Amino acid sequence: MEMMYDNCQMLFVDLDAESCSRSPLPGDPSHWFIGGRGFNVWYLYHYLDRNIDPLGPENLLLLSCGLLTGTAAPSASRLHINALSPLTGILGSSNIGGYVGPWLRSCGIHSIIVRGRAARPVYLYIDESTAEVRPADALWGLDAFQTQDRLHSDLGDRQAKILTIGPAGETGARFACIMTERDHAAGRTGMGAVMGSKRLKAIAVNKGTAKPFGERSRAAKAAVKAYAGEIMASADYKMFSQYGGAGYLKWADDLGVMGTRNYRETRFEGIDKVDGRRLKDNVARSSGCFRCPIQCKAELKFGNGDGRATRPEFEPMINLGAKCGLDDLETIVRLDNLCSRLGLDSTSASSTIAFAMDLFDRGILTAADAGGLDLAWGNGETMDALIRQMASGEGLGGCLAQGVKRAAAAIGRGADRYAAHVKGLELTAYHPGAILGTALGYMVSSRGGDYNNVYASLEHNWSPEKAEAEFGAAKAVDIHSPEGKGRLVRRAVLVNIVVDCLGICKVPALSLLKTFDLESEARLASAITGYRFTADGLMEIGDKIAAMERLFNLRHGPADFNDRLPPMFLNGHSPLLSEEALQRMLGDFFEAMGWDETGRPTTGTQAAMVPEDFPASPTINTHTMKDIWI
Repeated sequence: MEMMYDNCQMLFVDLDAESCSRSPLPGDPSHWFIGGRGFNVWYLYHYLDRNIDPLGPENLLLLSCGLLTGTAAPSASRLHINALSPLTGILGSSNIGGYVGPWLRSCGIHSIIVRGRAARPVYLYIDESTAEVRPADALWGLDAFQTQDRLHSDLGDRQAKILTIGPAGETGARFACIMTERDHAAGRTGMGAVMGSKRLKAIAVNKGTAKPFGERSRAAKAAVKAYAGEIMASADYKMFSQYGGAGYLKWADDLGVMGTRNYRETRFEGIDKVDGRRLKDNVARSSGCFRCPIQCKAELKFGNGDGRATRPEFEPMINLGAKCGLDDLETIVRLDNLCSRLGLDSTSASSTIAFAMDLFDRGILTAADAGGLDLAWGNGETMDALIRQMASGEGLGGCLAQGVKRAAAAIGRGADRYAAHVKGLELTAYHPGAILGTALGYMVSSRGGDYNNVYASLEHNWSPEKAEAEFGAAKAVDIHSPEGKGRLVRRAVLVNIVVDCLGICKVPALSLLKTFDLESEARLASAITGYRFTADGLMEIGDKIAAMERLFNLRHGPADFNDRLPPMFLNGHSPLLSEEALQRMLGDFFEAMGWDETGRPTTGTQAAMVPEDFPASPTINTHTMKDIWI
């Protein structure tokens, strides 16, 4: 069986020497936590030095395909990106779709490991037989869209897939993202800033001919057909295919979970104006990721059709809209596309703008502090100006580009009381005081305050009867009850980790199928790879990865590392949130994970993960790996 995995290599990139070398990925996938997120955290845990500057040359940047990325599996397009985060100081983690992951696999590459810092701007070129560092002086300063256009022209191949940063990554905005095409972003935790600090402008990949697991068997074809059939038969398939995540804003408002005006409210009076379903008539062309049956992306046209943009997803629609008090749909679209072009995480960018608007409304910031900008709620022109300042590192936007935690410290005057973050990462669209599983997810997510890293959609999708059977608490799926949330969020955490390791998209797996049991995913992975996976076995691997992510954060985290919501959500801010309720949920989660009362994985788990004879260089000892993980 191991020969089936032989055409998957690690590509080591030394930017100090501007050199590349390939090395086979030894063993079978279970040795490497399957791939993607699991492989990356394993590698970083063992090879990243302590006490380093995330924006220094010592940081390691890893980009890894999931086990199924580039195969015939539906929606298996994902590439996972990790480093020490310059925004949070803990595990930086982001995920991107499109075609670049499958193109890497077609070149026989599973993982790219980047170390050092180039003396000049460079880009990495990859094809089936080549990997080389090339000069990028002419690309430095271009936005993400211009960079892709220039490389397509220089390479003479419009089909090449390109990962790139924009100006925000070059200037060190701590939540700079990495883009591919016009509407795929590795958005969260500042991986674009890490690329920029290494003077790595882009990675260009030409399509190869390698197949990760050889020819498709009859069993593989049947499994692919069955999984695609489950997706297309799901209740929300048509809705997601037609509108993408933008179609669910009204649902979130009706549920009362919107983080409106920097989380002051849970509903938005302008919801009908910004309902993403209103963009239906503006759709010029639908698109999507490699082998995805949903095709939830869309190119939009405005006016006479000359103005083109891509349709935002659920998070930027709420974060740029309700969170900032903006009720103009076309402006939300334009601002989201501006973030993509400049290479900024739209969630963090909009969250820091909402923070500044909140401070202005409370009299903590003045127009003079903002360089004359009007920070009134919903001012689209000001939002545009701040986003451009974030990318250039100038003005108030330059301060906000350091993240809401650092910006609050720089502003002072009690600004930290209104800074919505956990572990330095700005919160996503849901209001934690209105949906308690999400509140707990924000607290325990391994990358900081983020919904998509935990994605506990079963909290509002499962029935009380199923919750009782699975978690021993029917109220686990009551969004207003703390009961059973520890066990529910544990399930979500483990399933999300495994989905990221497999390289499949969370939309079909968790928003449409909603099973959270990994049974279908285990059958699919087994049939395609020829290895035997079970749902229980995948859960066990997810459990080990969760423990390793936690240990990584405890090792590298700042002195104020904790699992707490910011004070702005307590002290009567929400009738559902109290210190007692939060501590109860957190304790239940640690118990469900098998960790101690402080959230540290047990001594036995640590011993299994840090063997004394583990090699200290990138030369991997396959025998040692088998001793550890099998």
